[in-house]
Amino acid sequence: MNGMRNPASIATLLALILVMALLACGCTQQAGSQPPTTTSPGKTRESITLSGSTTVLPVAQAAADAYMNTHANAEIMVIGGGSSVGIQAAGEGTASIGMSSRDLKAEEKTRYPGLVSTVIGNDGIALIVHPSNTVGPLTLEQVKGIYQGKYTNWKDLGGPDMAIVVAGRDSASGTREFFHEKVMNKEDFVAGQLEKNSNGAVKQTVAQTPGAIGYVGLGYIDGTVRAVPILVNGTPIEPSVRMVLDRKYPISRPLILVTKGEPAGLAKDYITFLLGPEGQKILEKEGFVPLGQA
Repeated sequence: MNGMRNPASIATLLALILVMALLACGCTQQAGSQPPTTTSPGKTRESITLSGSTTVLPVAQAAADAYMNTHANAEIMVIGGGSSVGIQAAGEGTASIGMSSRDLKAEEKTRYPGLVSTVIGNDGIALIVHPSNTVGPLTLEQVKGIYQGKYTNWKDLGGPDMAIVVAGRDSASGTREFFHEKVMNKEDFVAGQLEKNSNGAVKQTVAQTPGAIGYVGLGYIDGTVRAVPILVNGTPIEPSVRMVLDRKYPISRPLILVTKGEPAGLAKDYITFLLGPEGQKILEKEGFVPLGQA
């Protein structure tokens, strides 16, 4: 009988083993399997993702940062990809909000009948060249000729004796879609055009290539490039917020956010913030035209 263990001791030992196992599980829990957390009493952290236009992206990111600074429970992620990507992401539900620098196409409305567009501001598209290029102003017809390959040397347009390098956007770009319709009248671009995936990439190409020309949103104009005035009825019009406000600059378009159905929850609150005074100030600071002023 001395070889038999006390049942009470066995129970105690088993209890200790169970406690140790539970503590080990708690210490080795993977980061990705963490339970929902709250950052303020009674409120669960909410998150949304915005995807799409690289024109809208800097505004959306700045607004997201400002919103999250005063809303500890909100997490807003903003990624690019182009307007077509954003509209598709919203339509398929892989993003909470799609960003677009063009209106929805008829086929997009058919494919995603529940999409709702909200205009958050306006923008102009500027033609940019290298700072050393003295060409300009240009008419829209001349710009079209450049992008069709009709003009191949800047001297043919009153500029320096230098080959023209045409830079534009890729097929996912809302800026390209608008430019193709507004400036090109839906006619083909020149073969060999350098197709870039963002406004920033176009600007960088032009800044580094003396003979290059490209088109970008107003918010991307800085000292590394020179914006070319557009001749309208014989008057050169600078691409600027003021000229868009006065409806004098001929290449302008709306900036929109797209949701699958009416926005709700954090998506609704974020859009409301962008449409409010603080959000519109952010949009203006980024070089775009606030609502009610265009």
